[in-house]
Amino acid sequence: MILSMTGYGKSVATFGQKTIHVEVKALNSKTLDLSTRIAPAYREKEMELRQTIAAVVERGKVEFSIWIEKDAASDAATINTPLVESYYQQIKTLAETRGIPEPADWMTTLLRLPDVMVKAEAEQLDVAEWAVAQKAVDEALANLTEFRRQEGAALQAKFAEKVDNIETLLHSIEPYEKERVAKIRQRITDALAQIPEASYDENRLEQELIYYIEKLDISEEKQRLTNHLRYFRETMQEDGHGVGKKLGFIAQEMGREINTTGSKSNHAEMQNIVVRMKDELEQIKEQVLNAL
Repeated sequence: MILSMTGYGKSVATFGQKTIHVEVKALNSKTLDLSTRIAPAYREKEMELRQTIAAVVERGKVEFSIWIEKDAASDAATINTPLVESYYQQIKTLAETRGIPEPADWMTTLLRLPDVMVKAEAEQLDVAEWAVAQKAVDEALANLTEFRRQEGAALQAKFAEKVDNIETLLHSIEPYEKERVAKIRQRITDALAQIPEASYDENRLEQELIYYIEKLDISEEKQRLTNHLRYFRETMQEDGHGVGKKLGFIAQEMGREINTTGSKSNHAEMQNIVVRMKDELEQIKEQVLNAL
């Protein structure tokens, strides 16, 4: 079964007052090209995350994101009350001893002083929280794989259609192939007949004709192309891992046989059929780049 390299997966999980979001996007690429955006709390797990993603995704241009939403109240800065009271007493004492007026707006003055607002220190990653985050990552990757499977099924249907078209076109060559031999023989004979003074050994001419026609024979090319078409179909049924590269190699071999058939055809209608086969194959080659 073919898997597409294009895919998208996401998941959401909760832990206490936190909401954990995971998102993964994938496009086609010859190798694994992974970029990550990881919440600060999970940065220490980056290598583990990369290994998990690589094992599932295998190859493709992948963007992975994991971030946290917190309840606003739990994330708010707190006021250092003892420090505020200390500042208040010091300012009041200084104003009394020095004869300086007290601030008109005590609250604004106090809140602007150093270290009055205390931001919560960076939390240590809790084992239970990481277990929840890992589950969310696995779910997002599973959703990505399912997306790839659906896209792969569409690719497989398209490939099957194009392979069937090439096979039908290949069979349609046969009548013209037999007709071509007779036409070549007649064309050479007619050309010799137009040279009155020419004399030739008919046996030798027959031998040369046989040699020439054998050089134009495409039986081997047709057989090899038929084998490639069968192998392409069989490969599509294999497990989705690494199938795309194999299908690409088979398509290249199919192209070689089609090109050789065209160069040997020496017949207008056969060449037209070869052009149509090339068009079908080109569509396969374009889409096989999206297969995993």
